[in-house]
Amino acid sequence: MRKNQQGASYIAILIAVIGFAFLVKIAIAVWAPYWDDRVVDSQITELLQSSPADTDPSKFASQMSQRLEMNNVRDLKFDEIAQVTNIDGLQVKKDYEIRKPFLLNIDLVLKFEKSFDQRSVQTK
Repeated sequence: MRKNQQGASYIAILIAVIGFAFLVKIAIAVWAPYWDDRVVDSQITELLQSSPADTDPSKFASQMSQRLEMNNVRDLKFDEIAQVTNIDGLQVKKDYEIRKPFLLNIDLVLKFEKSFDQRSVQTK
């Protein structure tokens, strides 16, 4: 039997540090796209609440582009990530994906999809 208690070995500490660094790298790579998507969702909701029902889809798209520019979302172009229609009120369908290089030849693929309907947004 051993008389002394021994702590973690150097190899266990090294593996823990590498694991922690790996998790931090994932968090840093994924944080910005999720934050931008959250900003896009909030701006679409705010603009749908304040817009009249007969708004032209191209006018809505240009206003959204201005809002995204003001909120420092410069990597995403609204015309490329969303489609706006005006059938019984404005409807916005957001569908896009982002590829982030992660490690060597491994990429992280983040897919964002959401639909907005002006009537349901205004009732909230």
